[in-house]
Formats: sequence, C-alpha cells, structure tokens
Amino acid sequence: MAEVKVPTLGESITEATLGEWLKRPGDPVQADEPIASLETDKVSVEVPSPVAGVMGEQKVAVGDTVEVGALIATVEEGGAAAAKPAPTPAPAASPEPQPKVEEAAPATAGQQAPAGSVDAAALSPSVRRAVLEYGVDPATITGTGKDGRITKDDVVAAARKGGQSTPATQASSPAQEAAPVDSGRKEERVRMTRLRQTIAKRLKEAQNTAAMLTTFNDVDMSSVVEARTKYKDLFEKKHGVRLGFMGFFVKAACMALKDIPAVNASIEGEEIVYRDYADISVAVSAPQGLVVPVIRDADQLSVAEIEKTIGDFGRRAKSGELKMEEMKGGTFTISNGGVFGSLLSTPIINPPQSAVLGLHRIEDRPVVRDGQVVIRPMMYLALSYDHRLVDGREAVTFLVALKNAIEDPTRILIDL
Repeated sequence: MAEVKVPTLGESITEATLGEWLKRPGDPVQADEPIASLETDKVSVEVPSPVAGVMGEQKVAVGDTVEVGALIATVEEGGAAAAKPAPTPAPAASPEPQPKVEEAAPATAGQQAPAGSVDAAALSPSVRRAVLEYGVDPATITGTGKDGRITKDDVVAAARKGGQSTPATQASSPAQEAAPVDSGRKEERVRMTRLRQTIAKRLKEAQNTAAMLTTFNDVDMSSVVEARTKYKDLFEKKHGVRLGFMGFFVKAACMALKDIPAVNASIEGEEIVYRDYADISVAVSAPQGLVVPVIRDADQLSVAEIEKTIGDFGRRAKSGELKMEEMKGGTFTISNGGVFGSLLSTPIINPPQSAVLGLHRIEDRPVVRDGQVVIRPMMYLALSYDHRLVDGREAVTFLVALKNAIEDPTRILIDL
C-alpha cells in the first residue's frame, strides 16, 4: 500500500485546501495520474498517484485544510487489473450505481439525467451544477481542461451551441407534466475556495492600507485599430500568435513607467523602492477566479513576445497549470475589463504595488477633431493609485503619456 501525501507547494506555502477528488475508492489509477486537486492561495495543484494500482481510502474530505506532508489517501499497488472488471456488473441489479442516476433525474424534471452517460464523480462540483442547470449531456462535450476534463465554460459553450443561452427550463413532455411543482425559491451554500478567500483578503487589505484614488482619461483607438487590421494576418503568420491590443498597452505602459517611476515603485516600511525594470502583472480570468501572472522584464520584450506570453498565460490559467512563482513579484498591473463589456471601473491596487491600470471596452463615440464632430473608437482608461506614494500630477502625467503612445503608436517604435 502506497501513501499519498501533500507535496511541497512552493516557497512559504505550508497548507492548502482539498478542492476535489479526481478518483474514487476502487478506481484504477496509473503512476503519476492525478487523483486529487489542491487549492492554494494562488493556483490549483494536482496530486499524482505515486504508484499504479487501485485508489484506496480517502483520508480527508473536500474542503478540508491540509498541511504539506499530510497523508490524504492510500493506493493499493498492483491492483489495477482487478479493478477493471468492476464497472461491468452495472447493468445488473446492483444497489450502488442505481441511486446515482435516480438522484440526478429530479433535478432536470423529466429530462434524461445529464450525468447519466458519464461518471458524475469525475466532474467537479461546479461542472456538475452547470450540467444540471443547462440540461446538457456531458458525453457530448469535448473538454478543454487538463487531460481533456470538462470545465464549466465547456458546459456553457455546449448549451449555447445547442440553442440554450440560459439554464435549461423544463421541456414539455408527458413525464414533465407529472413532475412536482417547483416553488422557484432556492438557496445554495458553497464553501469559498482558498483562492477566493485570498482574493477577498488581499483586496480588503489594499483598501484598508493604501490611500487609493482613481483618475480617468480616454484614448482614441483609431491608430491602433488601423494598425491591427492592416498587419494582423502578417503578424500571426510570422509570429504564430494573434495581434491583440494588450501588446500595445503593455509597451506603452512600460514607457510611461520610465517617465513616472513612482507609479512603478512600492512602499516597504518607511522606504520607497524604485525599480529600473517593469514586471507587468496581467489579470487573467480562470475557472476558479481571477489570477494575475507576471510578464517579467516586459520593457525588454517585443510586442510579439508580449502577446505570446499573454496567450500562454490565458491557456494555462484555464487548465489550472499556472505555477505559483509566475504570479509573484509584479511591479504594475493591467486589468482589461473591456473583454467582458465594462465601460468604466475603479480597479483595486494589487499590494504591494502602487498602481493598477484598468482598460475598458472600445465603442464608437462622437468627438471633436479640428473643429468637426467625428465618430472615433474610444476607450476609457482608469488608473487607481496609492496617494501615499503617487501624487495626482504624476498619475495624470502617466495616463497622458500612455494616451499619447496609443494614439500615435510610432512613439512606441522610437521610444518617445
């Protein structure tokens, strides 16, 4: 019998929360196959099986806090072959598999149980809820998560593809007419993940510690939109990545940070730490919450290298493969709420950084150019900053420098 213990999670991290079991007792497992997922303050970490065999006893429950080195499960070595025939008696009158299908049936009120065609235990709790809400058969979904696992986004996409834009309502059928009446008032209590708890703690800490203030400006995106439209095909052909807007903004921000070093600095005790480099944190949406990986030495990278790095972060954030060291040490953050349709916001600083830039959606608006009212693709910019370190004049100057670089991208090329 092999013991499965919590692996080393990274520098200064001593504990984690058991997010989900990927294997049940009696399931066959291969050596190094993930059997559990742990949630730390920053990322999810999968725990592999040390040997091939059969999943044994689970020592802890989902939601429990476990320390590094703690025993969480056992694996019976060499029992994989014996475990394979186990699923075959399912068609017979076995008392165990049957209740699982019957449990799921009422949730869809007359529809075929979505989880009936696959092992429901192999799906995470959030995915199982989404499957029931949208009435989607998981057997028809191609998973985009790690090792082909189905994510909540996969369920939503499958529902939309099938013509459902909202959680499935009961389809009219004879079986449904006999279903009990639903009062329509429901509540569900879900334990906060460790990542969500950490996000809440850090954001509140920022509000309590920093003297936060937000200043705004808008930027005419015409030149960047034109450049992107003109060169996006050639760019993708040469560099193997799509040309987006973030590459322009990261480069423009790096230039502005050199001009206004206080925005790239931080307060440590009674000292101000100024930096001659720019490690840009980029907020990325992941299934378990917002994560902020860091583009190291962004001021030394080309637009193509920045776009490749951001694209890689996005893919690995979705599959939960980001490493903890990739989310430490940023000096300035850029958060793009525009991809979700945000028009304006006041982003919160990511401590110990002194500022965060918020980008928003691009929309056509009437503006005055040379005495004429014209339509331009405009975007609002928001810079939240720690007023203990950054003065209002410096914040406004930073945004103006950024605006000038975006409205005239040639400035980025010649570092002006």
